[in-house]
Amino acid sequence: MTSTPSPPLWTCPFCALLCDRFTVNTGETLTPAGTHCPRATHALAQFGNRPSAATPLLNGQPVDHQSALDAAARWLREARQPLFGGMATDVAGTRALYRLANTRGAILDHAHGRALMHGLTALQDRGSFTTTLAEIRCRADLIVCIGSMPSARHPEFFARCGIGSTVSDAGPVQRDIVFVGCDVDPAIAQTDGVATHAIALQGDLYDTLATLNALLSRKPPHAADPALTSLAAKLRAARYATLVWTPADLPGAHAALLVEALDRLLKTLNRTTRAGGLALGGDDGGATVNQTLTWLSGLPLRTGVHRSGLEHEPHRNDTARLLADHAVDALLWISSLTADLAPPPTDLPTIILGHPRLAATCVDRPGPTVFIPVSTPGIGSPGHLFRADGGVVLPLTPVYADTLPTVSSVATELDKWLATQRESIV
Repeated sequence: MTSTPSPPLWTCPFCALLCDRFTVNTGETLTPAGTHCPRATHALAQFGNRPSAATPLLNGQPVDHQSALDAAARWLREARQPLFGGMATDVAGTRALYRLANTRGAILDHAHGRALMHGLTALQDRGSFTTTLAEIRCRADLIVCIGSMPSARHPEFFARCGIGSTVSDAGPVQRDIVFVGCDVDPAIAQTDGVATHAIALQGDLYDTLATLNALLSRKPPHAADPALTSLAAKLRAARYATLVWTPADLPGAHAALLVEALDRLLKTLNRTTRAGGLALGGDDGGATVNQTLTWLSGLPLRTGVHRSGLEHEPHRNDTARLLADHAVDALLWISSLTADLAPPPTDLPTIILGHPRLAATCVDRPGPTVFIPVSTPGIGSPGHLFRADGGVVLPLTPVYADTLPTVSSVATELDKWLATQRESIV
């Protein structure tokens, strides 16, 4: 009797955890098998079980691929300062877009650039102690979640950290999980081997982290909140403590100061024990784009590629700020992973390389718009993405082979078109 082979494992591209332990059912719409992750379920529901036959649009009207490409290339050629925004793509897409940015002197920013800059600014100013999912799974006996529940945006986080799992016949690994400024995550409240606690903020999150840093200093204050005093003692006694936060959930315009406070905690702890931090950011290819651009240019996102050289301006090169200040005159928006990252409203000439379902948002835009549907890495084409913990890049295996071009191929076509025009002028 011949057994039916099980479907191959699949790497999910829809959050920065890049879970690779479940498969995909190919029914009328795609659904995950082996997980109840609502994020994967929502994203997969945006795809049918057959390759897409989406059509490019020029100002809301269907056109062929070459006509859309010609219009997009003309707008880029005429722009004095284009902005490449969204940037929801994989390694190959980022590499091709960086080459195109060099050709046209563009500024590059990600849709989640503001949250990514919190950690980047702190890293540039103070350095950091980071950890990985594997280290948390194997070593962490104390996990402190700062400001929000990790599973709110990354539903599989605790499962990826081995919460409730066993490593021997002795039973589940014993862990203490503390939630600072939020409730205990109900998903792990009754998990074997896990002790959970919630600590209310003392003032706001800035005040709370300042107090916790003071409690871990050489001269701690005599009077402090008992819950924070207890947490400070737990951090000192832990074999491997992990601080976890979600950059997008950090409050205030100066959230980089919160990340600096977290880094200060980690540095203090590492004088006497082991501790690491994990920022759960970089979704929609954000971690991948930042890593790839840094490798190629030596500078991260929010860098302008100009004739005079590279200019990294994390404050000025914010997408919303550039559009509001009319500091750019064309927008190339990339959103290849889901249909949830629609381009911002603007009357600038806008070129959208996007998920096929973004076509509906391109019909009544205020300015000239070209829409070119592209393939999603991990669904209709192969690709590679960096995981949230930074040191791991994973290959993406497609569910099917679709007929859509990749971001990389479209960016390369645009670059060749512009190069040809430049040669003909010369």
